Amino acid sequence: MSGGVPPKVVVLMGGPSAEREVSLATGKGCGEALRSEGFDVVELDAGRDLVARLDEIRPDVVFNALHGRWGEDGCVQGMLEWLGLPYTHSGVLASALAMDKQRSKEVYRAAGLPVVESVLARREDVSARHVMAPPYVVKPYNEGSSVGVYIVHEAANGPPQLTEDMPDVVMVETYAPGRELTTTVMGGEAGDPGALGVTDIVTEGWYDYHAKYSEGGSRHVVPADLPAEIYDACLEYALRAHRALGCRGVTRTDFRWDEARGLDGLVLLETNTQPGMTPTSLANEQAETRGISFGALCRWMVEDASCNR
Repeated sequence: MSGGVPPKVVVLMGGPSAEREVSLATGKGCGEALRSEGFDVVELDAGRDLVARLDEIRPDVVFNALHGRWGEDGCVQGMLEWLGLPYTHSGVLASALAMDKQRSKEVYRAAGLPVVESVLARREDVSARHVMAPPYVVKPYNEGSSVGVYIVHEAANGPPQLTEDMPDVVMVETYAPGRELTTTVMGGEAGDPGALGVTDIVTEGWYDYHAKYSEGGSRHVVPADLPAEIYDACLEYALRAHRALGCRGVTRTDFRWDEARGLDGLVLLETNTQPGMTPTSLANEQAETRGISFGALCRWMVEDASCNR
């Protein structure tokens, strides 16, 4: 960056997933931050002409600000590998594993990390009968941002009536009560910042799409006021999850903690390989508590970019 032409960074954003609007907000914010850091930035809404547009722009680095399917599940990562363009966040395999909530749980279990029981079931079967004893949660197994989440309480009279926009196969998992906690990991190797901290997410109800991305939808207590044992376990588990999945760059791992059960009440929900970076997002808040500005965080991600991730 000292002298010469600044690196050209394409910020991939938008795309066709259910999380398009959040991705647009993330991309805009990251693009502005990278410009403030001196990069030559082009913001690109990822459409069917993506390969042609990238060939036309010829970036030095691709900052992947896509969320959800296609952009976060290994598809775009594979395309960028084929094109030989260095990119941010996790590679093909880690992205695909983390997006598939059932397979990522298998990886967590193999790594000795605590998770709740879950099964995959057909949408019509879930609507016809309880496929596990309530309370349980029904959600897509390959989407993020709490898209399409149903909570079936213990006193429920019958199974949930899933809408037609839910996928043909869904995940049904034991409901984990307690507080919503999350930890961001920045790199995972020696010399990287590692696990940044723990945030306690306070909402009036379920931490759904509205609570995540609407102003005032939730309150973030960072650093979280937790017993040292729980705080340290979140840091350790998030870093272990990041490494077990083979992640790179920045990830965020979400937890539920049942205070009444102590450490036994702490369970992993999922790892987000491309966490949101909007004005209400958690990753940049945790970075700031460590003295890492939003611009510095985005710069680190660009400098960390590579192929063969």
